[in-house]
Amino acid sequence: MPSGPVVEKQAPAEAGPDLELQSWRCLVFYLCFYGFMAQMRPGESFITPYLLGPSKNFTQEQVTNEIMPVLSYSYMLVLVPIFLLTDYLRYKPVLLLQGLSYVSVWLLLLLGRSVLHMQLMEFFYSVTMAARIAYSSYIFSLVRPARYQRMAGYSRAAVLLGVFTSSVLGQLLVTAGGVSFTTLNYVSLAFLTFSLLLALFLKRPKRSLFFNRGAPLRGASPSELGPMRPGLAPPRKLPAACRDFVLARMLRELGASLRLPQLRLWSLWWVFNSAGYYLIVYYVHILWNVVRPATDSARVYNGAADAASTLLGAMTSFAAGFLKIRWALWSKLVIAGITAAQAGLVFLLFSSYSIWPCYAAFVLFRGFYQFLVPIATFQIASSLSKELCALVFGVNTFFATILKTVITLVVSDKRGLGLVVHSQFQVYFLYFLVLSVLYLLGAVLDGLRHFQRGHQPLPLAQELRSPLEEKATQGLSLKDGDLGSPQPSAPPPLLPPHLEGSAWAPGPASQGQSQPAPAQPTLLPRPSGRLAS
Repeated sequence: MPSGPVVEKQAPAEAGPDLELQSWRCLVFYLCFYGFMAQMRPGESFITPYLLGPSKNFTQEQVTNEIMPVLSYSYMLVLVPIFLLTDYLRYKPVLLLQGLSYVSVWLLLLLGRSVLHMQLMEFFYSVTMAARIAYSSYIFSLVRPARYQRMAGYSRAAVLLGVFTSSVLGQLLVTAGGVSFTTLNYVSLAFLTFSLLLALFLKRPKRSLFFNRGAPLRGASPSELGPMRPGLAPPRKLPAACRDFVLARMLRELGASLRLPQLRLWSLWWVFNSAGYYLIVYYVHILWNVVRPATDSARVYNGAADAASTLLGAMTSFAAGFLKIRWALWSKLVIAGITAAQAGLVFLLFSSYSIWPCYAAFVLFRGFYQFLVPIATFQIASSLSKELCALVFGVNTFFATILKTVITLVVSDKRGLGLVVHSQFQVYFLYFLVLSVLYLLGAVLDGLRHFQRGHQPLPLAQELRSPLEEKATQGLSLKDGDLGSPQPSAPPPLLPPHLEGSAWAPGPASQGQSQPAPAQPTLLPRPSGRLAS
C-alpha cells in the first residue's frame, strides 16, 4: 500500500488527461462549427441565374466570356502566394482573409452593377478558393499527430455537412418559401459575416509546416515525428546549408520520388482530370440556365442538384476506402473506366434539352470524381513525408490550375475562341474522351508487360496497398522468380528515411518453399485498407 503523501502526489497527475481530453473536445467542436458555418452560402447555387435575371440583367455572353474566365486567371495568380503566406503567417490571418473575401464577394454581388464589378467579385472568390488550404492545414497544427486521422474525418464531415445544408436551405427558401435571389444573397452575407466573427476567436498556432517549425508535440511516437522532421543533420558550412535549404531539399526528394510509377500516374490524374472537373463545375450553371431559363425562380433546382451531388460525393468518397484491388496493376484501367463514364455524362449534359437529365448527369459526374479523390490522395501521400506530400499536392494543383487557365483562355475567353456554353461542353467531352483512351492504352500496355514477364494472373480483390508496398512486393517476387530455387529473400529496397521503421515499411520476405514459386513478402503491419475521407 502506498503511503498517504504518495497518493496525494499521484492525484493531481491523474487530472491531466481529463483536462486535456476536455480541451481537445472543445477545440474539435469549435473548429468543426467554424468549418460548417463557413460553408453556409445558400445563395451560391443561384448566382448564375441571379446575374442573368432582371436584378442584374447581364447577357449570357458577358457572363460566359467576360466574367467567368477571370476566376481561372486570378486563381492561378493568387494560389502560390496564399499557399506560402498560409504557412508563414500561421494560418489564422489567411482564414481571416478568406472571411473578408467572402464578405467582399457578396457585397459586390449585391451592390455591383458593371462587368468590372463582377470581375472583381470573381477575383475575391478566387482568393477564397486559394485560402481553403488554410483550414485543412490549420486543424493539424493544433492537435497531436496521433489524432490527425480523427481530426481529418471530423473536419471533412463538418465541411460536407455545411455544403449540403447550405444547398438544401437555399433550395427550400427559393422553392417553398418563394424567397427572391436577392434576399437569398443577403441571407448568405449574414452567414458569412457570422463566420468571419468566429474566425476572430480561432487560436493562432505557434508552429507551422515549413517556416515556423517548433518543437514536436507531446505524445507523438518516433514514427509520427519522422515525417514531420526528416533529414535532421548537424550544422554545415554555408554552401552545404544553401543546398540543404528546405525547399531545395524537398525538390530533390520530389525528383527522386517521381520514379514511383503510382505517384506519377495519380499526379497526372490529379492535374488533367481536376482541370476538366472544375471547368465543368464553373460553367454547368450557365448551361442549366440555357436549357431552362430562370424565368420562374421557384422552378430553379440548382440547390437540389448541388446538395445531391455533395451527398453522393461524400458517399462515394467513403466507399472508396473499402475498395480492395491491386492498384499497381489495375489503377489505369479503373481511371480509364471512370473517365470514360465522365465523358459520357458530359455528352449527356450538352446534348440534352431537358433539365432533369442535365441535373442527373452533373450529380453522377461529381460522384465519380469524388470517388477517385481519396484514392489518389492515399496513393500519393502514403509514400511521401508530410512536407513532401504538401509540396506534391501544391505542385499538382498549380499545374492543374495552369492547364485550366490555358483551356479557359482558348475556349471561353472572348480574346480566344469565345465559344458559347454548348460548344464549350463539346470541347470538354472530347477532352475527357481523349484522356480515357490514353488511360486505357496505358492499362493495356501494363497488362501486356505483366503477362509477358510470366507472372500469374492476380486476383481481382486484394488489400489496398501503398505504392512503396506495391513496388517492394513486385521487386521481391521478380528476384525470387529469377533465382528459380528456394533462397532467402533479399532485403527490401531502400526506403526514404521517413518510412524506415514506420507502419508502411515492408518487413522481411518469407522463406522460399520447396517449389520455385516466388516468395511472398510479409508486410508488418498491414494497412487496414480504409482511406481517411
